[in-house]
Amino acid sequence: MSVTASGNFSYKTGRAGAELLGYDKGLLGRMPDELIDSFCGVGNPFSLGPVNPGDQVLDIGCGAGFDLVAASCLAGKNGKVFGIDVTPEMLGKAGKVLAGYSCSAYELKVAGAEELPFEDGSFGIVISNGVLNLSPAKANCFKEIYRVLKPGGRLRIADIVLKGERPASADPLRDWAT
Repeated sequence: MSVTASGNFSYKTGRAGAELLGYDKGLLGRMPDELIDSFCGVGNPFSLGPVNPGDQVLDIGCGAGFDLVAASCLAGKNGKVFGIDVTPEMLGKAGKVLAGYSCSAYELKVAGAEELPFEDGSFGIVISNGVLNLSPAKANCFKEIYRVLKPGGRLRIADIVLKGERPASADPLRDWAT
């Protein structure tokens, strides 16, 4: 399966997308099929560096929980994963997946990246996969991310970046404004 965004950018989803982006096949083999089928990332934030046992990881825009499960496996029983999403329905899916995966060290919150509901210096790693491009307040998102990162913390994002001017036909609000 693949997704086309604005008619110009297409990417594979599900197992084919996760494998194409280099997710560890051993890790994928341990995930339930319905979770893999829900994968809709634009990159692999884990390809940018390790998640170590014991790490506290924040996933911005965790969706159905694919990267949360991956982070949980990598952080191990002494680590903890936190997920935020703007939709309670997606957090409900993520919670079911994490509970079914026997992950007890997790926390999920309804929130956006522009105002993170965590204290300063809470996380060793912040990950995000195809979400920050959706915010019109990107500078504020990054201020918040750096605020919640511990000194020496690591940011691992995969996202879509537009080089040059955005064509008017790619404006998602164009049809609503008229």
